[in-house]
Amino acid sequence: MEIFNALMPLFTEYGYAAVFVMLLICGFGVPVPEDVTLLTGGVIAGLGHADVHTMFAVGMAGVLIGDGTMFVLGRVYGQRIQLLPGFRKVLTPERYARAQDAFHKYGKWVMFVARFLPGLRTPVFFSAGMSHRVSFATWLLMDGLAAFISVPIWVYLGYFGAQNWDWMFSMLHRFQHGILALLAIGLGWLVWRWWRKHQQQRTQS
Repeated sequence: MEIFNALMPLFTEYGYAAVFVMLLICGFGVPVPEDVTLLTGGVIAGLGHADVHTMFAVGMAGVLIGDGTMFVLGRVYGQRIQLLPGFRKVLTPERYARAQDAFHKYGKWVMFVARFLPGLRTPVFFSAGMSHRVSFATWLLMDGLAAFISVPIWVYLGYFGAQNWDWMFSMLHRFQHGILALLAIGLGWLVWRWWRKHQQQRTQS
């Protein structure tokens, strides 16, 4: 709620540009909730300060460009980027190790799941780029599919809830819990696939 209140006057004054820049910042791992950013963009559209469909397009562009920048930086600079001051806190050794482990175990679907996990999203995309085993097209497909689910949910929720904030925040929490439940199921499926593949390899050897 505090972040929402802080973003409202900024987005109202600067509109699409402010939403786009904030989403780029989210893509770089800065702890600003992406869902609240998109929700706030939807609210200012619902209040008549922007067009909701344009806001959806801006949201998609900000999300994909922010995520894609991390993928490309990983591809071009590799581990050297971890030495830069601005990335040390975002790409901590612990986060990087977790991302590497998840990426090698579960493959490309981790990039889809990572879109919903802010603490892991940046390291996963960075690791995917650095590995040189994932093409840009594959990354774009995985991240684009996930973004096409998450972005319209938050933008249009903000738009339809602009006149009733109590209802909007109630739905926000419900959607967040629902997405977490779906992620738990998806992660369970990935773990099962990895375990089955591992067992088959042990049997063959």
